[in-house]
Amino acid sequence: MKFLVLGGGAQGSAAAFDLVRRDNVEKVIIADQTTGHVRPFLKPFVGDRLEFRAVDAQDHGEVREVMEEVDAVVCGLPYYFNYDMAELAVESDCHYCDLGGNTEIVERQRTLHAEAKRRGLSIMPDCGLAPGMVNILAQAGIDHFDETRSVKIRVGGLPQDPRPPLNYQIVYSMEGVLDYYTTLSVVLEGGKLVQKTALSELENVDFPEPVGTLEAFHTAGGISTMPYRYQNQIPHMEYKTLRYPGHAKIMEAVRELGLLSQDPMEIDGTKVVPRDFFIRVVSPRLRNPKGRDLVALRVEVEGTKDGAQGGVRYDLLDYYDAEHGVTAMMRTTGYSLAITSLMQVDGRVTEHGVTTPDEGMPAEAYIQELAGHGIGIEKSVVGS
Repeated sequence: MKFLVLGGGAQGSAAAFDLVRRDNVEKVIIADQTTGHVRPFLKPFVGDRLEFRAVDAQDHGEVREVMEEVDAVVCGLPYYFNYDMAELAVESDCHYCDLGGNTEIVERQRTLHAEAKRRGLSIMPDCGLAPGMVNILAQAGIDHFDETRSVKIRVGGLPQDPRPPLNYQIVYSMEGVLDYYTTLSVVLEGGKLVQKTALSELENVDFPEPVGTLEAFHTAGGISTMPYRYQNQIPHMEYKTLRYPGHAKIMEAVRELGLLSQDPMEIDGTKVVPRDFFIRVVSPRLRNPKGRDLVALRVEVEGTKDGAQGGVRYDLLDYYDAEHGVTAMMRTTGYSLAITSLMQVDGRVTEHGVTTPDEGMPAEAYIQELAGHGIGIEKSVVGS
């Protein structure tokens, strides 16, 4: 099996690290604009089964040429590349998966369904942590019941050693975090699509020590198209982000004061975008290269099975891998992406065409793969 990883950033590198360590993988190519920076955990594999290529994602001829060498494409590029890369993968007869996160682009990728299915290819967007892992677990809970009443998803990446005032550290993009805090989220209430303001409807969620009590609030994008798929079928479905207590109120105040606005304003004759200024000032204070992170996740599904009411819950606490220098966010996101691609190639993903993880990923096999990485999903069932 041969794989192409597009993008040598955190998640692409993590996905490549997972794939190149597998005995049945013949070759992994990491394609990026620049190839000079190789993460330490990848260095032992360079020149053997791991190769770096300088490729410009905007040069479609160049991308197609390298795609023709592999069985599958793992896309770790920013979301706005996802449609083009999926289309090129279909043209090159490659399976394809990406991190998704943009509902409009996912829907556009669905237009590739007929051709991908005709060619026997699996094209799967939204294959990270959220969306991705949480969708697969939510679907497993839904499949447990004859009739589902409620789906609640809670997930967040957090520092193991929180520092005030925000008790947060950046593990990927500050721009992405602020998008989550300023974009309306979509939930199901009474089976209907309803929009919720980001950072709203705060609640506490308890995890085992040393994590303890976290707060959860609405943010956008975490389950992508799933509410649209289940409107008028499941009464309640929501996604919330987890942070340490106090974070949401501070960020809500920052937002309400206009500091996250993207509308330019003039200061002493110079146009300034408040959000750009905020990112420039705050980002260095939220970066902690030596800080170790964790990922907390809870998916709760309630419903009726054989006439009895019950619930299924999935819990996860995952931690920074000190041996390899791989963050918990990279493990739960990048490894999830790699597992998807592997299962597309080896045939465990049997649905061809364009499917999201909740539509196409076999949950039991996926959870077993995670367990092989030490990412343990704890399942508990009440009633039914």
